[in-house]
Amino acid sequence: MKVQINLQSSYCHQTAQRGFTLIELMVVLAIIAGMAALIVPNLMDSADEGKSTSAKVDVSTIAQALDRYKLDNQAYPSTEQGLQALVERPTTGNSVPNWKQTIKKLPNDPWGRPYQYLNPGIKNEVDVMSFGADGATGGEGKNADIGSWQ
Repeated sequence: MKVQINLQSSYCHQTAQRGFTLIELMVVLAIIAGMAALIVPNLMDSADEGKSTSAKVDVSTIAQALDRYKLDNQAYPSTEQGLQALVERPTTGNSVPNWKQTIKKLPNDPWGRPYQYLNPGIKNEVDVMSFGADGATGGEGKNADIGSWQ
């Protein structure tokens, strides 16, 4: 009596069973989507916080340049002269015989708008501010105003 074993068909049957089922793939995709839903909003908040921090640094730098301007000229630039008086000699308002450039270039805020300047200021002797992401006064979070009084 001879017994014959067909090893080849058993082996082929096992290799055909290897792989992922559609349900397994769907579960993995659902897990990845869930993780992305948790991570992406945190990354967006980090970008907004970075812009706010950048605006605070810019406002501080401009305020220091204004203080140097005042030391040289005994007064801050008028609102009419604006922050441009830090970069080039003002052609309007009071003459400034001791004028010196106190900042190389005026930056825009992180949202692409020029910083605002008031003399006299609302909160301080002079105010430098950005109106935040929405460009309007007031607001909260990423839309909050960022000013030299903070």
